[in-house]
Amino acid sequence: MGMSAKSDAHYAGSPYPGQPIGEHAGAPGLPIVNGLINSDTLWSCTTCRACVQECPMLIEHVDAIVDMRRHLTLVGGVVPNKGMEALEQLRDTDTVGGFPLTARHHWAADLNVPVLDAGAQADWLVLVGEGGFDMRYQRTLRAFIKTLQKAGLNIALLGAAETDCGDLARRLGDEAGFQRLAAQLTATLKTRRFQHIVTPDPHIFHSLKNEYPALGGSFDVWHHTQLLADLLAKGQLQPTRAGSLEAVTYHDPCYLGRYGREVEAPRAVLKGIGIKVVEMERSRERGRCCGGGGGAPFTDIPGATRIPDIRIADAKSTGAGVVAVACPNCTAMLEGVVGPRPEVLDIAELLAHALEVA
Repeated sequence: MGMSAKSDAHYAGSPYPGQPIGEHAGAPGLPIVNGLINSDTLWSCTTCRACVQECPMLIEHVDAIVDMRRHLTLVGGVVPNKGMEALEQLRDTDTVGGFPLTARHHWAADLNVPVLDAGAQADWLVLVGEGGFDMRYQRTLRAFIKTLQKAGLNIALLGAAETDCGDLARRLGDEAGFQRLAAQLTATLKTRRFQHIVTPDPHIFHSLKNEYPALGGSFDVWHHTQLLADLLAKGQLQPTRAGSLEAVTYHDPCYLGRYGREVEAPRAVLKGIGIKVVEMERSRERGRCCGGGGGAPFTDIPGATRIPDIRIADAKSTGAGVVAVACPNCTAMLEGVVGPRPEVLDIAELLAHALEVA
């Protein structure tokens, strides 16, 4: 109705916090943002797709939001808070944080993992993403690599050749930046010989598996929980230490559970190491977001309650002492909650503990 010169006075949904109903209107020829829709409404979206999952009309809300972001970013050059800084770092350094590419794999210096140079061959190429620069997430990466080595897999890293996959750029509306980064990484991957790509990052998993094919990059892409579940099922990994003595609940990453439709593999890993999962009410394809997707930590639109605080409250209601995760964003967001809370551990860390390699 707003686009036909009417207001939102009869809107029956949840209003934007602090914005009275009836004060937003639009008409043909007028900007949608900020008129009918507040820009903060667009930038507060975490692109988790929970709205799409629940919508009985199958409306693709997230696609529309990202389309409108593209106009704000590419035409107006307006991205709030640290969002524009992150995009500038991607343009200048091919990393979100402005880190030197050579530092992405410093955490693996003592693990004897080969770097896959142009023309070289490996069965499994491990892409680590921005988590490689994060000291906390490096513990997860080390646990994952040690687990793959325990299974005897032929693995390799990309080293300084691993540039950002472009996920953040696309979600923040920088479609030109995404396509540049996707073309660059695709070209790099095509000069290497490998059978599979595996990554602990659901955002890389989604981009390479579901978005790169449209740009000429078709690869066999696995999430790390899928590979770990497969290795356990085949008996290539044999846990020798009991799983967590505390109750464990599992938080489904949005880009794995909803975008990737993968909810069984992480649970199969936990079951395989003797852990009984106590499910949160919002789980599997209906899992609640951690608040880390869609560039939300960079645009940082204020609200009454932080999404990770809500998710930790979900976890605490189960009585679990550990929240198992499967995404670097989820690790960072849930560990950022202050006050008493369950311990946050990646599934790779829990498996490595059961294998006595970490």
